[in-house]
Parts: sequence; structure tokens; C-alpha cells
Amino acid sequence: MIDQLSAGQLITCTIAKAPNAEAPTKTIARLMRRDPETLKGLRRAQKLRRDRMHAYTRGGRTWYDREKSSKIVRVAKGETWTMPFTHDIAPDLKSVESYLTLAKA
Repeated sequence: MIDQLSAGQLITCTIAKAPNAEAPTKTIARLMRRDPETLKGLRRAQKLRRDRMHAYTRGGRTWYDREKSSKIVRVAKGETWTMPFTHDIAPDLKSVESYLTLAKA
């Protein structure tokens, strides 16, 4: 299926089986963050963290107390997202295709 996709085509991915290993979990989470709605939430959260950044002086130097970034995506069975296909993510999709079901959107 991955070889038949063209660049810019929207694909819908669904997690059929949640991986137990850490590497495929991170790969799937990275792919999930390419969803346009998720990207919008990540950009908004980054802006809010930047606005709420606490600056203080210590030893004559400015230091920043930064918030940890939020985990917006969750790798679990049944989670679905839509993203545009690009050829740079084809190796990632091939490495985790046993955990995903792909469909053209």
C-alpha cells in the first residue's frame, strides 16, 4: 500500500495493535504529530508556554523556568489520524506497518 501512495495524498492511519516496544511507540507518536489538528494544538501550546515562561535573575544573569511540553498524542489501539503522505515518512510507515492499518482519505 505504501508504494502506491503519491506525495501530498491524504492518508488515514488507525492503530490496529498497540506496540509493546518503545521504538515503534515513539515512531507512531511522531507520525501522529503530523496530523494538521495535532500540529495546531502543538503550536498553540508552544506559544502559551513561551508566554508563561518565568524569568528570574540569579548571579547577575537571567534564567528561565520553562514548562515541560505536553503530550498531545496517545498511542493506543483504535486511535485514528489523517495526514498528508510524503516520501520522507515512507521508511517510518514501513517499519510500523504491522501495527497500523492505512487507507486513502
